[in-house]
Amino acid sequence: MNIMVVGAGGMLSSDLVPYLNESGHTCTGFTIDELDIIQIEAIRDSVDKLKPDVVVNCAAYTNVDKAETERDVAMIINALGVQNLCIVCNEKDIPLCHISTDYVFGGPGCPTENIPYTPFDDTSPVDHYGFTKLAGEKYVTWLMDKFYIIRTSWLYGKYGNNFVKTMLRLSRQKSELTVVADQIGSPTWTISLSEGIRCAIVSGKYGIYHVTDKTDGGISWHRFAEEILKLRGISTPVRAITTAEFPTPAKRPAYSVLDISQSVLCTGFKPVRWELALENYLKIDADA
Repeated sequence: MNIMVVGAGGMLSSDLVPYLNESGHTCTGFTIDELDIIQIEAIRDSVDKLKPDVVVNCAAYTNVDKAETERDVAMIINALGVQNLCIVCNEKDIPLCHISTDYVFGGPGCPTENIPYTPFDDTSPVDHYGFTKLAGEKYVTWLMDKFYIIRTSWLYGKYGNNFVKTMLRLSRQKSELTVVADQIGSPTWTISLSEGIRCAIVSGKYGIYHVTDKTDGGISWHRFAEEILKLRGISTPVRAITTAEFPTPAKRPAYSVLDISQSVLCTGFKPVRWELALENYLKIDADA
């Protein structure tokens, strides 16, 4: 399969492109300098030259807090850029695989029983970042027949900044860490997500899928931090605090665990326990 990845050079795509190539596909990544999804003619030119069997969109504005003030910028990238990709892919009859987020959930109208969200549940973001990502999803479902929307959560990997690296860095600088314990979700290693993407696009079964590591109902950021330090053999204590004690410009969903069973049933994705995924990541990223 000839695969085109836009948004190359980020945390996910830096693992996804080589992963897909090593899986027997021909995968070409385009950085923002090589292809800006805001420029629809640039997308047309790149698609015409590469003639991909599928396009994977990893391009995104991901600074959740900054999105509260840079609202237009976030909307242009996360929604209007996606609209451009949809228009071109639809013209060329090429499936689009769009990467989305658990932050489309958690607001008014969402289930409140702390049951993992399925792809069939109503969406309702609690912050502007989530709103822009949902807008991108809407363009995909409005404009395309052949698509995969893959929602994920709490992503970490070897490339770029993430929670795992932050915890390890702070544990070396501070005598005690304070981490929120009342936000529940599921961590996801970039390699796990790469496998989930591969399974979806190879299956040919279009739709909305959730891909995370396996947590059996979710864990807190505090629990995640404890496991990170434990696996690295670091004894810095981690004190649990509430969201109210750690205010941020953007509100976060209190519960955003994604139900991955549909991905398992439809695409053959085999989830890995979150502890094992984290352990495997730390083995290959000595600098973390």
